[in-house]
This record gives sequence, C-alpha cells and structure tokens, in this order.
Amino acid sequence: MFEITVLGSSSGAPSLHRNLPSVAVRYEGELLLLDCGEGTQRQMMRFGISFMKLKAIFISHLHLDHYLGVFGIAETMRLNKRTEPLAVYGPPGIAARIGRGTLAKPVEFSGNGVLADFGKFQVSSFKVQHSKESFGFLIEEKEKRRFYEEKAKRAGLRGEMFSQIMREGSLRVGRKVVRLEDITYVQPGRKIVYSGDAAPCAETIKAAEGADLLIHEATFSHQHSQEAAEAAHSTARQAAEIAKKAGCKKLLLTHISGRYADASELLAQAKEVFKDTLIAEDGLRLSI
Repeated sequence: MFEITVLGSSSGAPSLHRNLPSVAVRYEGELLLLDCGEGTQRQMMRFGISFMKLKAIFISHLHLDHYLGVFGIAETMRLNKRTEPLAVYGPPGIAARIGRGTLAKPVEFSGNGVLADFGKFQVSSFKVQHSKESFGFLIEEKEKRRFYEEKAKRAGLRGEMFSQIMREGSLRVGRKVVRLEDITYVQPGRKIVYSGDAAPCAETIKAAEGADLLIHEATFSHQHSQEAAEAAHSTARQAAEIAKKAGCKKLLLTHISGRYADASELLAQAKEVFKDTLIAEDGLRLSI
C-alpha cells in the first residue's frame, strides 16, 4: 500500500497555511519525494516523516519553488552523519543547480521512461506542457499473482506446494499435473500519477489512464482560465476533466495559488466534473 503525505500544497509562494510544493510517497519502507520546495525538511519533521530514511527525490522541473528544499535536506543529512548519497532525479540542468559537492547525487533525465526501479514498484517520467523541460511522474506497483484459494485447495495444494508451483509453473499432485495459470490470477498493481506543473495535455491523460490516484495541479479557478493558459498552468475544472477522461479513481488537487484563501471554490468547480475529488492541505494523508 502507498501512503501519500502532502508536505506542501502551495504554488510559487508559500502562505501561512501552505508550504511550497512537495509530496511524500512511502511504500513498505521506501520513501520518496515528488518535488522539494524550500522548507520541505521542516514539513517532514512536522508530519513525522524521517528525512534520514529518504531514498530519492524526483524534481518535475527547474523552477525554484520545486527544488530549493534539496539543499536543506542534504545538508541536514550530512550533519546527522548519513553517508549514503541521496538520489535527486531531475531534468537537464539539475546537476548544475544542486552541485556535486553535497550528499545529493543528481541524476538527469530527458523524455519519457522508467527512472528508478524499487523492486515492488517503479517510477517513470512523462513530458508535460509547462516550461521547456517539465515532467510528471508515474508510480506503478508491479502486478502480483494471487491464488484462487478454493481452486488451489481442490487441486490438492498444501504447504510448500504453493511456493513450488510459483517457482516452476506447474506441479504434479497425485496423478494430475496442476498448472499455475489454472489456479491463480494476476492482480494489477496500484498506480499514482503526479502532474507537476502542467497545462492540460494529452500526455497526462495517457499516463493517468486508470490511475488509483491522480495528483494534479490546480493553480487557478475557472474564472481565471485565461491567466492559467498564459502561464501554462491548469484550473481545478481542467484537472477534473483530465481525471474523468483518464478514468481515474480519485483526484487530489494541489499547487493552489495564494490568492485563494478559501480553496473550497476550486474544490466545488472540480466536483462538478469529477465527484471523487479532494483538495490538498499540508499534512493530508492518503492510503492507496
């Protein structure tokens, strides 16, 4: 199960109630960050997430509000005697921005594809429409093979036989050969998609197809759609339209402009299109 914690839900500037963009993703001991705005390490302390256990950071694009927090986290790790490098994945230029003399180890990427494999899940990038090199991230749990319990019992499987047939694909039980595919099914893995900063685009719809959770920016309300288009951002309603077209199960709106002291307006506009919508608040936790 994935545990999602919103560390920062603001857009380009922090407010009293919203820090700069960052989302923590935890899966069976593996801890990642999606973007890392200034002050993220304090948010991790505040919400009980250990930055010392952080495995990697994925930076969607090179606007300051999305990566300045890397410096504080890396330096605090060093002061606490961590020696394992912190992988920081980012678009071309991330190495020059964060430097090579810190604990942070930059890994540059460009284009779509798998960035990191963590065993039971992997993280991929997909290009979005915002700045020149802007990306979203797709986190996919790998599919699992499950037993039909009644079928397995009727076939005579007991104890170690379950492990053996998983390894070998078939097994003789008495006078019969039992095939793995006859007593099991494939359970699709869970899927989380993070848009980063992005105007509405086909790339996000494709990446988010069937996603259990789409985390999408909603910098503007529908009334400011022209301003959103000029800045290559999205409105709350546009994010909802993407979630609906992609057949997502749940939508989380984030990257909320400071002009909306009360973000209920954005939530209402999105819910008109896609009912299963939430709006991010710093500290919000979701289990997927």
